[in-house]
Amino acid sequence: MSHLDLAALREEYARAGLDESDLAPDPITMFDRWMGEAHDAIRHDANAMVLSTVGPDLAPASRTVLLKGVSEAGFVFFTNTASQKGRELAADPRCTLLFPWHPLERQVRIDGVASPLPRAEVEAYFSSRPRASQLGAWASHQSAVVSGRAELEAAFADAEARFPEGVPVPVPDEWGGYAVRPESVEFWQGRPGRMHDRLRYRRTTDGWAVERLAP
Repeated sequence: MSHLDLAALREEYARAGLDESDLAPDPITMFDRWMGEAHDAIRHDANAMVLSTVGPDLAPASRTVLLKGVSEAGFVFFTNTASQKGRELAADPRCTLLFPWHPLERQVRIDGVASPLPRAEVEAYFSSRPRASQLGAWASHQSAVVSGRAELEAAFADAEARFPEGVPVPVPDEWGGYAVRPESVEFWQGRPGRMHDRLRYRRTTDGWAVERLAP
């Protein structure tokens, strides 16, 4: 068996730098700017982010979800609230979001606290989803153990029969959304020699403080 020499894999980051003078007055405005540039450069799932939570045994868990909104209230995503991440956020709402925009040699990390979205916002977003995704939300009890693919396909067929074409698909009780209110937002830009730029907004009683972190 041949093995890839992982230790020899490396890239030199030299696309750009990030200076304090480049920053917007607040992290939401700065994030909007970088998200727009990421979407233009990457296109495919530029809004994908890694969500990290902590379980009751203090074991960390990470998975990729999609950002579906951002405002002063926080970073919004939707999911099955009875899933592992939903249960963990119910027990401890502190979490971390990470956007790994490799083609731009950038990362954004958000540390914050998740709060459930109002039901009206959940219903409004759910109604905008493709019908197949709506049915999938009924068919899949996310994170539950299943016997095999056949069980999932049967559950999807049951959902199709329950809500035939022309019948609106309601929001399942266990499906919802969260807004992560940021306490800190770090913007990371790769630089040559691994002397990366790391600029962090940190929430204080007087607004946002900006700090440079060693790479």
